[in-house]
Amino acid sequence: MDEMKENNSHATKDVSKIVTGDTGSNVVKVTNTDGTFSSSPNLENIRQIQLNFVKERNWEQYHQPRNLLLALVGEVGELAELFEWRGEVKEGLPDWTEEDKEHLGQELSDVLLYLIRLSEKCHIDLPAAVLKKISMNAEKYPVSKVWGSNKKYSEYEDSS
Repeated sequence: MDEMKENNSHATKDVSKIVTGDTGSNVVKVTNTDGTFSSSPNLENIRQIQLNFVKERNWEQYHQPRNLLLALVGEVGELAELFEWRGEVKEGLPDWTEEDKEHLGQELSDVLLYLIRLSEKCHIDLPAAVLKKISMNAEKYPVSKVWGSNKKYSEYEDSS
């Protein structure tokens, strides 16, 4: 067990290098001006980092799919609370403080981390599943029928 701790002890420390670009700074900006994501790390990197984090703490025993799903739902609830009672929220969150945006980033991260872990424990290749789903949606919602409309796919006239 001590050997396992030793082998994994570097994993969590290396996260700061990935996030900060190895500058040694612990200040990480989580917002941007155009809604794009950083190119690194990718979902597989995050999955590996998270797996090491879990192994370091001997938490694998608690990470069964049902438990992960319930934790994910709880985190989605915490995310929803951030938007509750705010009315319409504009893109870019111009009316939110930096502290509010930081908190939002933390809650979104919690949701993503549980989603990645649940996918892993269910043996679902999440990036592949996402691309397949986008392809299926493209077939279900062809541009020629849905341009500018928010109707459900079953509400479109069959023009074939």
